[in-house]
Amino acid sequence: MNATTEHNPWIDEAPAADDAAAAAKAAGIKIEREQHKLEKRLCREVGRAITDFNMIEEGDKIMVCMSGGKDSYTMLDILLKMQRRAPVKFELVAVNLDQKQPGFPDHILPEYLKGLGVPFHIETQDTYSVVKRVIPEGKTTCGLCSRLRRAILYKVADQLGCTKIALGHHRDDILQTLLLNMFYGGRIKGMPPKLVSDDGKHVVIRPLAYVPEKDTERWAKSQNFPIIPCNLCGSQDGLQRVAVGEMLREWEKKHPGRIENMFRAMQNVVTTHMLDPKLHDFKNARATGIANPDGDMAFDHEEFPAAATLPGVQVVQLS
Repeated sequence: MNATTEHNPWIDEAPAADDAAAAAKAAGIKIEREQHKLEKRLCREVGRAITDFNMIEEGDKIMVCMSGGKDSYTMLDILLKMQRRAPVKFELVAVNLDQKQPGFPDHILPEYLKGLGVPFHIETQDTYSVVKRVIPEGKTTCGLCSRLRRAILYKVADQLGCTKIALGHHRDDILQTLLLNMFYGGRIKGMPPKLVSDDGKHVVIRPLAYVPEKDTERWAKSQNFPIIPCNLCGSQDGLQRVAVGEMLREWEKKHPGRIENMFRAMQNVVTTHMLDPKLHDFKNARATGIANPDGDMAFDHEEFPAAATLPGVQVVQLS
């Protein structure tokens, strides 16, 4: 990731609140300190993403898509905190698509958003019945569901006059998408932090792009968000995305730092060393006789950092 070294109001810490009363409660000091550190980290990572990709600009009206899951709650919560200290003025409007799932507790989000005092809109469209009618039992519903949802949310953004649409995808979602495309799609494609929709009318942003899922899980738990489970797609067994997510978590457990390196690699793509002729003109590559300090030595051995080891364990490398 690109480090930001100069003054950045999106990232700089807000003035500390008076916590003298809380400090007196010895039993709660450690928990409070950890929550404060997590809040700072979330604000810092969201602020870096906003800055790096110019996600939010003066006068923006941002539609914050709320699913009722931990990630969208975290996104709204952190954007509200950022709004109070941002160098630009922008509006937030929370939007939930009620897909008429049986048993969906449609009172939870309105009550929560009213309590926050956040402008919100609940769009009611029975996409659940459409998906159940079209997709055979046992088949994955995510594709059709997401297409229907996207079309509806674009329409709502137009109706509300929103200039940006914020989605709650985090770092792990982006990496999962990369691997899914590689494993099953035969292409290297991730989930961009900012994009223009295919109709050219909407800008979609992902403020949590730098945030690991474990941090949204911890924040949702600490803030006691009223999570609403999805029984249309999130509960399906055997999803490819679920399997890839489990694989990533297992990698991170066995090889700490691997996920961070993979994510950093997505920001350091050497197009001349891939195989896509649309990115580099391999056919017309010719020797010029002119040295290129940024070029590559064809027979050089790649040097990589040593793998992380457990304390007290000696690794012997055999040549």
